[in-house]
Amino acid sequence: MSEADLRLEVMKLRRRVRKLRVVIGLLVGVMRALDVDLARRRIPNGDAKSTILRAVERARQVLKCRAALGVISLSATRLHTWKRAERSCDLDDHSSCPKSSPHRLTADEIQTMKEMTTSTQYRHVPTGTLSLLAQRMGRVFASDTTWHRFAQDRGWRRPRLRLHPTKPRIGIRAERPDETWHIDTTVIRLADGTKAYLHGVIDNYSRRILAWHVSAKFETATTVTVLLDAIRSRASPEDAPTVLADGGRENVNGKVDELITSGLLKRTLAMTDIRFSNSMIEAWWRALKHQWLFLHNLDTVEQVRKLVAFYVEEHNTRLPHSAFRGQTPDEMYFGGGDGVPGELEAARAAARKRRLEVNRTLACQVCEPEVA
Repeated sequence: MSEADLRLEVMKLRRRVRKLRVVIGLLVGVMRALDVDLARRRIPNGDAKSTILRAVERARQVLKCRAALGVISLSATRLHTWKRAERSCDLDDHSSCPKSSPHRLTADEIQTMKEMTTSTQYRHVPTGTLSLLAQRMGRVFASDTTWHRFAQDRGWRRPRLRLHPTKPRIGIRAERPDETWHIDTTVIRLADGTKAYLHGVIDNYSRRILAWHVSAKFETATTVTVLLDAIRSRASPEDAPTVLADGGRENVNGKVDELITSGLLKRTLAMTDIRFSNSMIEAWWRALKHQWLFLHNLDTVEQVRKLVAFYVEEHNTRLPHSAFRGQTPDEMYFGGGDGVPGELEAARAAARKRRLEVNRTLACQVCEPEVA
């Protein structure tokens, strides 16, 4: 080979080396972007391990084993573990080879388990009992934990879709304040194991808490006291409100019946007289407990009374409600917040405009040189 041919060959090899460097740089960049690091990543798939082993074997024809492993951040211990597993047909962490674990269930047994688990014929049988039933029938001899594990791992669903009666999607919606009230009682457990009983009345139209009472004893007369307090504080005394209550003995008793008979109130029993539930005040109980009461040490009834008084004041006068487009329950009840939704919408539009102007005047490190 002449000197000119050698020079031409060297130039070709140099161009090839440059191309290989670019390709390697691209691959390394992609691996770093995807956070691919074999030193701290588990590879359960046997085919992927086999591919890496073949690549290492090819690299060892040019590089030393330690250098080849250093490029892909693979330890020598891990490499030899994979080689031993490959020789024993156990390279895959979930190997499909029956020889690697001869005691595993056969394909026919697994199919039988699936058919019995998903069959409507056995939907009334618990999974643990189903495993024993399959053994009594001589079909599958496996423990109940194996049945549970296969059902969970393979997504076998028991045909137990419960058929519920249709429920109204939209609850009771009043058209004015004091048209419909909700009354209910909830139990609050104190730190020493005793209980406190909270009675409350909420207005359906405005979500305003009209009256409440905390006591250490459960007394049916407290319901009358709370209702009378709500009657005295109502904004429109013309018509008698309709009180929605459940069928508990605190709401259905002689003293409450006398109040209803007097004509000051009308009573409707939830899920009895109507199909609706008393969910509005129950939702407020949940918010009161989980967002406020349970954040404090409830050691005495007096402590609960102070906490409830604070939260009722916050709820009525300060906290806007999303259903009212930013108005508070007091503003809805007394009609003093009609302009709040429009003011908030105008303020949001001004904030978006101001945000746009501020962001357009700024620049990042990439676009600053272009601006300059």
